[in-house]
Amino acid sequence: GVNLSGVNLSGLDLSGVNLSGVNLSGLDLSGVNFRKAILSEANFSGVNLSGLDLSKKDLRGADLSRANLNGTNLKGADLNRANLSGADLSGADLRETNLISTDLSGANLSRAHLSGLDLSGANLDGIDLRDAIIE
Repeated sequence: GVNLSGVNLSGLDLSGVNLSGVNLSGLDLSGVNFRKAILSEANFSGVNLSGLDLSKKDLRGADLSRANLNGTNLKGADLNRANLSGADLSGADLRETNLISTDLSGANLSRAHLSGLDLSGANLDGIDLRDAIIE
């Protein structure tokens, strides 16, 4: 796989790029445009994705453990089998998100928008749901 460690990608336009299986851990991805990008199986472990638009993205099997997803738009995203353990999803939009078999253990979902979810087989151990918004 491609190793982009140490590369500064902040503000880059990655629309339409196939990042499936790419290791992006430890990178600054703030302000990146992921429109039409393919992100399944990508490694975003510990990455700052705060406030980005990842709505309707294919993130199946992606590693988002310990990622900063504070205020991120994940509406309608496919997170089937994704690893979100220890991720900060506070204030994130998770409406109509596919969370089947997703690992959410220890994730912070405070103030997150959570309606229309499929959580079958998801690991919800120790999640923080304080002030979560379930319309």
